[in-house]
Amino acid sequence: MTHTYTRRQSLALTAALAVGAALPRAARADAKAEAAELIKRFADGKEPMKSAVTLDLPEIAENGNTVPLGVRIASPMTAQSYVTEALIIADGNPNAKTATLKFSPLSGKAEASLRIRLAQTQTVTALAKMNDGSVYMDQKVVKVTIGGCGG
Repeated sequence: MTHTYTRRQSLALTAALAVGAALPRAARADAKAEAAELIKRFADGKEPMKSAVTLDLPEIAENGNTVPLGVRIASPMTAQSYVTEALIIADGNPNAKTATLKFSPLSGKAEASLRIRLAQTQTVTALAKMNDGSVYMDQKVVKVTIGGCGG
């Protein structure tokens, strides 16, 4: 059985498909804007410096559901100088705020290992705030493949 579409039905279908195709881009733009806003708020208007934080992530993640992440912040962790908080942001996830880590001088080391979920290829950002208010940052792009096929 063959169905013939009217011009009006064809235009409506085309419009619906165009809206559907635009949704992921809009969501991605919203996530990137959310990530930028999170960085701005965390840094309290300061420009994050590109040292002290080391983000350890694979360049390619064959399974976005469980991506290993390590973060280390160079700090003496003494009462005079220590990391108070770290924030992990994934700018391609529906919720960009991925993890918040709290530290104190008693922590001994400012480092953590965890697994995160990445919805797609994206930039992951680690921010660290020191007790004096300074902010440090590191970023890495992780390519998320589908079954290891480069999706």
